[in-house]
Amino acid sequence: MSSEFGKLIKASVFGQSHGTAIGVTIDGLPAGERVDLEELQRFLNRRRPGASPLSTARKEADAPEFLSGLENGITCGSPLCAVIRNADQHSKDYGGLTDTPRPGHADYTAAVKWGGQADMRGGGHFSGRLTAPLCIAGGIAKQILARRGIFVGAHLQAAAGIQDERFPLYPSRELLEGIGAKAFPVLNDGAGEKMQAAILEAKSSLDSVGGVIECAAVGLPAGLGDPMFEGVENRLAAALFGIPAVKGVEFGEGFHAADLRGSENNDAFVMESGAVRTQTNHAGGILGGITTGMPLILRAAVKPTPSIGREQRTVSLAAGETAALTIHGRHDPCIAHRAVPVVEAVTAMVLLDMLMEGNHGTF
Repeated sequence: MSSEFGKLIKASVFGQSHGTAIGVTIDGLPAGERVDLEELQRFLNRRRPGASPLSTARKEADAPEFLSGLENGITCGSPLCAVIRNADQHSKDYGGLTDTPRPGHADYTAAVKWGGQADMRGGGHFSGRLTAPLCIAGGIAKQILARRGIFVGAHLQAAAGIQDERFPLYPSRELLEGIGAKAFPVLNDGAGEKMQAAILEAKSSLDSVGGVIECAAVGLPAGLGDPMFEGVENRLAAALFGIPAVKGVEFGEGFHAADLRGSENNDAFVMESGAVRTQTNHAGGILGGITTGMPLILRAAVKPTPSIGREQRTVSLAAGETAALTIHGRHDPCIAHRAVPVVEAVTAMVLLDMLMEGNHGTF
């Protein structure tokens, strides 16, 4: 099904933004894994709406309710199912959008695909609200990986064209966890202040901005992944593009590698403490779809929030003519900073699945 990803560990996301609840079912999690529910809630709070003027005013607790798969805080081998109850919907704000689709949103394509039957209140199943269940799954995966010395973390590398620093050659566990503890997830707080000012300026102009999220996974063994169509990049990119608003994914030097010469882009191999490493990491820790043992580095580009307060041109589907649209309601002037833990979550889920697969389910 389209809202499911993974091979040995499969995560299926369900619900709509303004429905009764949203949730996730995870099949294939290893049994006997303790889940720190307080730590999981802290992770979910990083994505939660209504936390600052930089995000939508929608107030949601985003507290997961586990229906199965978890007994006394430990996975029991059964499919894990968790729901988050929706509590603060303003569905009337979306009343006219079935006829006048929002530019940049899935209103029109959903209407074509499902004959106008899709529940598009608040974006329906296409909404960023559906990333909360992703964070349940990924938050659990992060805990399982961390117990095995693998740590996943991310920061807002750019927003509104303002750049943060990039990760160092070897991001440490302490660095990744330190970013996660910040109110605004950047390496350089000065750059973060400029980003926040630009986001608030866009909000005051009834507009929005996008951003770039840089994610790192450290502690991965060399040799994970397969060539061609089952590479680490393939699996991660496929899942990352499932995050609403992600429009681009790159690994290591990414698109900038096209501007370099081979002598600049190649990572020289060296021996460090008896292990093969590279002096640089333009490859992002992946060669031929297989991990090198260096930190895995990826970036995801997040588009500006399509729901903005400025008048826009659209069409009336019923009348078959152009129309003016002014969107009301509560919307994020930038969703990139709230998407930082979501990128971490999806990355952790994919890596855990691939590690389980490489160890024949006994990871």
